[in-house]
Amino acid sequence: MEQRVSTVTPRGICFDLDGTLVDSLPDIIDSFLHGFTHHGLPAPSVAEVRALIGQPLEAMYTRFAPEHATTLCVAYREHYPLNFHRRSRPFPGVERVLRTLRERGYLLAVATTKRGDMARRFVDAMGLGGLLHHVQGTDGFPHKPAPDVIHHALKALGTGGLWMVGDTTLDLRAGQAAGLKTYAVTWGTHAHEELATATPDELQPDLERLLHHLPPLV
Repeated sequence: MEQRVSTVTPRGICFDLDGTLVDSLPDIIDSFLHGFTHHGLPAPSVAEVRALIGQPLEAMYTRFAPEHATTLCVAYREHYPLNFHRRSRPFPGVERVLRTLRERGYLLAVATTKRGDMARRFVDAMGLGGLLHHVQGTDGFPHKPAPDVIHHALKALGTGGLWMVGDTTLDLRAGQAAGLKTYAVTWGTHAHEELATATPDELQPDLERLLHHLPPLV
């Protein structure tokens, strides 16, 4: 069932995590391909994997090796938690933008396809935990482009939502389904042309323009 939050003054901003706040694709792709090598299976190309980032892990593996998807998921979930921090870093300016939005009175949440426990561990390892009010993973409910993860994040914040910020059309469509404005960044998974097909309210190379839309509340 769709979850909605009633509030007089919406203050919630939701962010995707991988490819939006953190440049984490190299570590994700390395762990994704590890399973194929580990089990002696033909591996897809980096470009083929990159195009599917943002979808649930099992759905990604099913595209390449449906009969081995469950086994490959196990391999990934063993490898990634030990290697997620090797090359992943917040994108330039992310920490400053998040800090500025907090100071302006907004409530900030991650809304990610990652499992909740891994998402929280990852956010903390990247030094972003103290800048976010809530980290919402996709645990036991439909994934993007369904809006469920956004509704759960806003419920945890206790406020209505203003913007969904992401790097894929899945993020943008989830934000639109939740009734939020959408902000697309081009430094992540999907290229400018693909993001444009989802008609976001903003399509930018970084997060700076978001500050223009969100003046101080306090």
